[in-house]
Amino acid sequence: MLLAMPDRNTGASKVPAVTLTFWIVKIAATTLGETGGDTVSMTMDLGYLAATAIFVALLVVLVVLQIHATRFRPFLYWTTIIASTTAGTTLADFADRSLGIGYVGGSSLLLLCVLGSLFVWYRTLGSVSVETISSTSAETFYWATITFSQTLGTALGDWIADAGLGYEGGALVFGAGLAMLIALFYATRVSRVFLFWAAFILTRPLGATIGDLLDKPLADGGMAFSRPLASGALAIFILLCLLVLPQRSGRYARDAAND
Repeated sequence: MLLAMPDRNTGASKVPAVTLTFWIVKIAATTLGETGGDTVSMTMDLGYLAATAIFVALLVVLVVLQIHATRFRPFLYWTTIIASTTAGTTLADFADRSLGIGYVGGSSLLLLCVLGSLFVWYRTLGSVSVETISSTSAETFYWATITFSQTLGTALGDWIADAGLGYEGGALVFGAGLAMLIALFYATRVSRVFLFWAAFILTRPLGATIGDLLDKPLADGGMAFSRPLASGALAIFILLCLLVLPQRSGRYARDAAND
């Protein structure tokens, strides 16, 4: 059997191809973000503001390293994703609780941030597709949108869980939402860019509710697992996924590059 040769009109991206492996690791990373964020803000009792400052500083460093990388590095990429989701966890908790605007206010504000980031990205570069990420400006918009979406997902997860559905109910709701997006992907011609970002946002509250289910007290509907222990187990799972499951870079159209 002949191997397909790479298209000369495309180049290797520094973000991974969107495959089943991508979504498995993404959900695990968002779950780790929830338990890891709670470990620092609650178990270590640093508070939401201090924890957010720590994770945002780490995220900025990792994003800079990611942008300056010369090729796709799976461990760097997923470490940056985890940093964005832990920062999103503590930032959403700070907005919802410490600022006193509640889940509705926090979710609405963060949704505007996500839509605003996508809008400016589109108006600046003409596309928000991950298949066009080939320049510093595109990567910057990509990571900004991801961070906003991770934060929004945390707020949505907490909102649904506290609305009476609980953590298990919340996980079922967001799991059903993802199943609907999968059905749309295979059965319709709905924009693949829209479906990607919708799925990216929904995997975050799914991970948030699963994380809360693992580490919240029994009285609150959780399983009362140790937050550090749950975080360590999730980190090991992600590491094994990166070592065992195939990870390849995405492709971008060379004529779409914006340097």
